[in-house]
Amino acid sequence: MRLKLNKEFATRHIFVAALLVGMAGWFGYDGYVTYPSMTPDALYELIEHSQPPTPEAAEKVYANAIPRQKQFMVLCLIGAAAIGLGVFRAARFSFTYRERGFSFQGRRYAIDDVASVDVSQWKKKGILKLRLRDGAKVTLDNWHHTGVSGFYELLRDAGKVVAK
Repeated sequence: MRLKLNKEFATRHIFVAALLVGMAGWFGYDGYVTYPSMTPDALYELIEHSQPPTPEAAEKVYANAIPRQKQFMVLCLIGAAAIGLGVFRAARFSFTYRERGFSFQGRRYAIDDVASVDVSQWKKKGILKLRLRDGAKVTLDNWHHTGVSGFYELLRDAGKVVAK
């Protein structure tokens, strides 16, 4: 069986990434178009919902608001890229298994090549951490991929983990 990307995981994360891109567009539009087209007094009124007490106060808000919108735009784009990269990495993760063994990173392993299995996070989070005899480490997350439960059962049946 091949682990497959969990569609719910991918959908939720892609939705959040798209939301962040939309927010970046909003902040960018304000920072590059809307705010610069306004006078300092008008921008002060828009943000503070009152008349500026002094022209200097209006200038201070104006000078601060435009770069802040651009900074928020960049932060949203960084967040969207990080989330998108996480989904991309999960989608490219390749792990297949059968009764006698499994393949990881293009290499085949027998079940006996599993040196240890950390199941401390299995019940709460669905995470298995494998340490292989060649020193490789594999983390399988049931939220990121479907099919991890089947591999857990295979390991349990092979005596590699004790059911807790």
